[in-house]
Amino acid sequence: MHIDSLTPQAPPSGHPPVNGLVLMGGGARTAYQAGALQAIGALLRQKSHSRHFPFQVLTGTSAGALNATFLASKAMGGLNGLDDLANFWSAIRTEAIYHLPSTPLAKFSRWATALGLVLSARQQAAAMDSLALVNTLHKAIALDKIDAALRSGVLHALAVTASSYSSGIHWTFCQTRDGLPIPWSRPGRRAEQQPITIEHLMASSAIPFIFPSTPLWVDGGMEYFGDGSMRQISPLSSAVHLGADRILAIGVGQPQRANLAGQRNGNGRPSLGTIAGHAMASVFHDTLEADVAQIARINLSLNVLPDSVRAELPFRAVEVLSLQPSASLDALAQDHVHTLPRPIVRVLEGLGALQGSGAALASYLLFEPGFIEALMSLGQADVKARSEEILAFFEPHSVDPVR
Repeated sequence: MHIDSLTPQAPPSGHPPVNGLVLMGGGARTAYQAGALQAIGALLRQKSHSRHFPFQVLTGTSAGALNATFLASKAMGGLNGLDDLANFWSAIRTEAIYHLPSTPLAKFSRWATALGLVLSARQQAAAMDSLALVNTLHKAIALDKIDAALRSGVLHALAVTASSYSSGIHWTFCQTRDGLPIPWSRPGRRAEQQPITIEHLMASSAIPFIFPSTPLWVDGGMEYFGDGSMRQISPLSSAVHLGADRILAIGVGQPQRANLAGQRNGNGRPSLGTIAGHAMASVFHDTLEADVAQIARINLSLNVLPDSVRAELPFRAVEVLSLQPSASLDALAQDHVHTLPRPIVRVLEGLGALQGSGAALASYLLFEPGFIEALMSLGQADVKARSEEILAFFEPHSVDPVR
């Protein structure tokens, strides 16, 4: 991973490692991250005398940005912050995130519901009203606590990403301990120092076509932003640039998607739900493993170079551990999709998104207890299955530039 002026060219030998946490996007599916992190907290309590918050750099995209920012606001509470995130997700309901546009008789008529969607799409370029999420985040996240954690040194940096509909640039918004300007620019990617607000989170999690875009100020002007998962080609980059030596990355994608028979319409073609689910999977296409592989190649190359050559290169080694669901989240959603509020079930039913591969669309929108609990349980089980590897990752050791 190329390092520019955001971070030292190489960390001083023997300094304590800076732990980074990268949380990928995926709507309701990111409840998996809450379960995994709660299980990691339990492991650390059992095996370590420390109760300190285990990450100094937090970065997130889409709903992963919500999780990262929530954790930043709880960092002063140490490992309890990981439990707080799990408790937050356990209490979530769909109506606390979004609802269908209000239309007279919508609760009785599928046609009235469809009319509301059409009108909303014309007015807001989005099918759902996400104002409820604004209220939920304001109640759940104490933004002033983030600044306190940064000032105290518990955190070094928080970053969230969003994609600009106005310019096409993929922006990373950073709130760091030193507060200095961030002169980081790559083709199609920029970073800027800004205190993270609820508006940044709404922008990062604005799933295209589903939730409205959000205006943010960048470069002295206002641009409209949508989900940060769009055009995200290097999800580990911000954590590396912000100084992380070791990165735990938790995704919710599936390199091998479930082999579910897609619901089809009358002429045998894939249903709208199947196509929408496929399109959504493309928006949230998980580039995490490709980025992990790139860092592994750089680490390997650095390891075989002479010290004198390595010292002249603008690279440093970064240790990465990635965690992904071990079971199909599409199939899991199919088991729970009927628990959504009835008007939303009607919409998904009309799209052919209640069964088969069409259920992939529902998996991003299913903020209901049964699905959330199943996702968190899967995250906990996956951590338990890799407990030795995860504990080894958190073992205290000095940073070796060529580890």
